[in-house]
Amino acid sequence: MKKIVVASKNPVKMAAALAGFQAMFPHEQFEIEGVMVPSGVSDQPHSDAETLRGALNRAETAYQREPLADFWVGLEGGVEEQYDGVMAFAWAVVKSQTLIGKGKTGSFFLPPAVVELLKAGKELGEADDIVFQRANSKQQNGAVGILTSDVITRTEYYKAAVILALIPVRNPELYR
Repeated sequence: MKKIVVASKNPVKMAAALAGFQAMFPHEQFEIEGVMVPSGVSDQPHSDAETLRGALNRAETAYQREPLADFWVGLEGGVEEQYDGVMAFAWAVVKSQTLIGKGKTGSFFLPPAVVELLKAGKELGEADDIVFQRANSKQQNGAVGILTSDVITRTEYYKAAVILALIPVRNPELYR
């Protein structure tokens, strides 16, 4: 049984991490634990680089907090002004004893009403709750689920990034 420590207690992030590992390693058994750790970046990262740094920091801090696990996962959602709007995306970082893998979700543009709230200092989850009249959407379907009517759930969205971050773990001979 391999132990995964996710640097969050958010049930969506924990489910996405577990689903990503199970998809990449279907013959392995996993146990998962969530730990609350700081990202070391803004509550709402506003660039690709800051968002990746947050995911890296979370994975590293989870490792320091729970060093006896097999894998540590940091997931960080961010936004960035691009072209004529603001895009949302997330980074996943998977740390093993010997490797670090990084994967990113797809990106999508946020509606102007959400962007206005982000520019006023709100986090994306809080802005979504206000605009879409929800409660705690970041621990449920999030912006991607709301805007796609759950055609892409937040869990699936993060799962894909975890799978991409697991490429070096699955192919260690190519990444050492």
